[in-house]
Formats: sequence, C-alpha cells, structure tokens
Amino acid sequence: MAVIHVGDDDFDTTVLSSSEPVLVNFWAEWSGPSKMIAPALDELSDAYQGRAKVARVNVDKNRALAAKYLVRSLPYMVMYNGGEKVGEQTGAVGKAQLAEMIDKALA
Repeated sequence: MAVIHVGDDDFDTTVLSSSEPVLVNFWAEWSGPSKMIAPALDELSDAYQGRAKVARVNVDKNRALAAKYLVRSLPYMVMYNGGEKVGEQTGAVGKAQLAEMIDKALA
C-alpha cells in the first residue's frame, strides 16, 4: 500500500478516525530532510500494510493543519492510535526509528 496523502479536508477521517495506527509525516517540497526519509516511509507503508498506515501532509498546501498541530520543524512525524497522539519525532531519522514508533503503537 502506498503512502496516503492527506490534507485539511480529510485528515480527521483518514487519520483520527482510522481503525489502524497512523504515522503522519508533515513535510514540504523544499525540505531536504523530508526528501531523505521519503523512501523509508514508502517501505514502511508496504511493510505494515493491513496493520498500520503511513500518511503525508504537505505543510505548504495544508497550512491550517500545520498551524493546528504546531509544526515547527520538518520533517515532523506524529504517531496516532485511536485518534490520539502516541508518539512524535522531529527531524530526519532512520527507518528503524520510524518502525519502532509504529511497533509501539501496535503493541
């Protein structure tokens, strides 16, 4: 399953109302670190298919979400489970650290 692109209009239904944990990546085209972690997010989306979702929010196109969730640095990852934030990570991190966030939400 590919990474899901969400925005202001569908964030609540796609992320907060999801029956599966969702790792959300707030990113921007101009952010080098955001581009660096994109391949890892794609791989994790495939690896956790059917158990967890990976979603991306382009902060330049979805400014209201970026403001609502106080996004200050990119990339900014937030793990949601049952509509609640259960973890967060700022900056480019490795695939293993992102997988650990998902694994904790699944535990």
